[in-house]
Amino acid sequence: MSKAFTKESEDDEDLDGTPQLPQGVKNYITPGGHRRLKDEFDQLWKVERPELVKTITWAASNGDRSENGDYIYGKRRLREIDRRLRFLSKRLDNAEVIDPAQRGDCDQVFFGATVTVCNSQGEEHTYSIVGMDEAEPSRGRISWISPLAKALLKAREGDMVSLHTPGGLEELEVVEIRYEAL
Repeated sequence: MSKAFTKESEDDEDLDGTPQLPQGVKNYITPGGHRRLKDEFDQLWKVERPELVKTITWAASNGDRSENGDYIYGKRRLREIDRRLRFLSKRLDNAEVIDPAQRGDCDQVFFGATVTVCNSQGEEHTYSIVGMDEAEPSRGRISWISPLAKALLKAREGDMVSLHTPGGLEELEVVEIRYEAL
């Protein structure tokens, strides 16, 4: 079947593999994460897309479009940009910005908390609980819907939490909870 007759689903995963939000769940995000999404949207909408449209227009004016690489690549890239813009627009529209620095002095783990935990081997790790779109495990930023974050939510300093891992059940002690700008 020709691609001309297929409908691209707007509910698919994003180009970088970011899944859609679960049904009925709010898109919590920190101010920094919201700003990054907004900056990406503006870059695509105001800079990259207009330049690409000019290139496509120029390539189309050259005649035969069936073997015109600039035209074919340009149209494909334009579809990718438009798909990403739709995704970003939905995420920004549904975003609920929560500033962890505004929480003040809180002794429980909630969205935006930076938590230090100690495992059974005595190793300490620090994680910040952030939105789905800003999770970077290599930097210690985990999504608030991740298994680790779910285990930590509502815990207090000194509490032991259980985390189900592929290697079995792991006990973590909450050492420190702080709220700061991320």
